[in-house]
Amino acid sequence: MSTVTEANMTSNLFSIGAERLALLGKHHKALMQGYVAGYVDEAAFSEIALKKLISARILWRPDEQQPLALRPLVSELIASMVADESRRQINADVAEKLEQIRNRVQAYRDAQYKGDYSVAELQLQRLTEQVYDLSGQFEEAIDSLWHRLNSDFGFVSSLDDKIRENERAQKQLRRLLDGLDLLDFNELIELAEGNNHLRKLLVSQLQNQLSSHHSSLLEVQKRLLELLAKFRQQQARSMLITNMAAFLRQHPKYQPADYANRSEVPVLFNQAAAIKPQAAIALDRASERQQLAELVRHLPRPSLTTQPQQQSGSGSMLQEDAAIIARQQALKVDVENFYLKVIDNAGTPGTTSTLSALDYLLEKQLAWDSEIWLYQIIAEHQALPVSEKQLFKITREEAAQSEMNNLLLIRDINIGLQITA
Repeated sequence: MSTVTEANMTSNLFSIGAERLALLGKHHKALMQGYVAGYVDEAAFSEIALKKLISARILWRPDEQQPLALRPLVSELIASMVADESRRQINADVAEKLEQIRNRVQAYRDAQYKGDYSVAELQLQRLTEQVYDLSGQFEEAIDSLWHRLNSDFGFVSSLDDKIRENERAQKQLRRLLDGLDLLDFNELIELAEGNNHLRKLLVSQLQNQLSSHHSSLLEVQKRLLELLAKFRQQQARSMLITNMAAFLRQHPKYQPADYANRSEVPVLFNQAAAIKPQAAIALDRASERQQLAELVRHLPRPSLTTQPQQQSGSGSMLQEDAAIIARQQALKVDVENFYLKVIDNAGTPGTTSTLSALDYLLEKQLAWDSEIWLYQIIAEHQALPVSEKQLFKITREEAAQSEMNNLLLIRDINIGLQITA
């Protein structure tokens, strides 16, 4: 009975889908004109055709005061087919896809448990489609980002537009990376539960595909950062030229000073390196050979006892290496004491939950440079095992280097102990 019902549902789905695809093909010119214009000309359709297109969820009226328009999913389909990046949206909602995969796996297992192998085969086929759809979603989004790099960045009117496009692409890339982070393969392994088909589909194939997508996203991110640095440099030069042009318009009689004839040249213009005069022996002058021979005769001769000097030099190098190792060990010990202080603060009532690295440096009157101190604290935190690293909550106080440069510099680090109940 269930097989007959499933066959009837498949037949109805096929007939409805074929009918609505035929509607798209029959009115393709008018629908494409509506995609370009942003609204659909109702005069281009008959009354019966309009009713069919609305009931088929191809057209809709957003508001009573607005004209008919294509549904968002239809517009997204056209934008994806023609690679229209200005209207194409990247869907990075991975959580919904994962929930669908979990439900499909459960339905597949229920059908196997009941012994209905035809339904189980159908559920496995749909699960395969959903898994490939999830991977294809990332692949399509990455292609969209590469297309944006190769098109939108090169055909905008100003550097500000380029920077805005860059920031928009970086936000979409960040959403895609967050979507990849939602995929927990430990959970997928538990869903497979020893089933060969599920393990191959949910673990082996999906992991290989997502690893490739992750590498591609890192390449896109690298390219975006290179372009942003280039755009910032161009923007700084453009602002310099624009401000100079505005200054010349305000002072049309301005004449640059003759800096070459001044005794004190400003530092801005005095960038040339000093010329080092070179001298050589004039062997072609016979009159100066006697004087040259006297100079050579008075040159100091090198000492022949060089072995003791080499030994003393090697001994001094060993002493310097030992001093460097001792200094590094002392820095490591101070950083370990800082982490112990963080742990003690977490267990002491009436104290703050986090500890500032620079405040601790000043409190203990340590002689370390602040930059070296912060770097060593970060290095020690990165060197911890994963289980211990999760116990510490690290917060960086960052600030931009300048108004013209968005490079973030770490000013201080606050570390606290995360105690879970």
